[in-house]
Amino acid sequence: MLNVTIWNEFVHENIHDEVKRVYPEGIHMALAEGLNSPEFTIRTATLDQPEHGLTDEVLNSTDVLLWWGHMAHDRVDDEIVSKVVKRVQEGMGFVVLHSGHFSKPFKALMGTSCDLKWREVGEQEILWSVNPSHPIAAGVNSHIILEQEEMYGEFFDIPTPDELIFISNFAGGEVFRSGCTFKRGQGNIFYFRPGHETYPTYYNPEILKVISNGIRWAAANSYAVKPVFGNSQPVRPLGALV
Repeated sequence: MLNVTIWNEFVHENIHDEVKRVYPEGIHMALAEGLNSPEFTIRTATLDQPEHGLTDEVLNSTDVLLWWGHMAHDRVDDEIVSKVVKRVQEGMGFVVLHSGHFSKPFKALMGTSCDLKWREVGEQEILWSVNPSHPIAAGVNSHIILEQEEMYGEFFDIPTPDELIFISNFAGGEVFRSGCTFKRGQGNIFYFRPGHETYPTYYNPEILKVISNGIRWAAANSYAVKPVFGNSQPVRPLGALV
């Protein structure tokens, strides 16, 4: 059983009727329902909760943290960001969704601007699986068609991914690295592009399948033994080396 925490800033849904019509209970609740599985124990956390819902108790008991944010990146407390980064480095999985590319934790872990091109006109996106043998692509079709999505286009200012799982092409001609993995310390990170707040992307079974696979993959190191650093005693009498 994996302990999954879904974090959503939960701002758009409260102030924009267009978003509330699509996600009346919030993106986090749509994801929680769509990802519901005997494999996962799911809880949610939002920006306006004490410590953004990411207390030490929550973070220390989380195997995989999902992150969705967009218009309130700057309101995330730097102390909480540091704790998230530390937990990822210690082995907590981190799945970053859509505009979470610009979140403080993701940018801190990448060490780059994480900027990109964008356009919101509701154009078609086709996600292509370019690494079909990868666990994140397991059971996923060769391509996923989303009839309406926000465009993200290259150049995407991230470090070269450890693995590229999906690329997207858009009706306007752009392409984008839409499914990327990274390792930071002992933690596995999966960035997955789709999920603009005004489109029902997180109700799509194929998208939910990819995210579920991403959770399982990212959790692989969540129980890793923490490395020991600093001054070290010999593991056998030093005289044995003479």
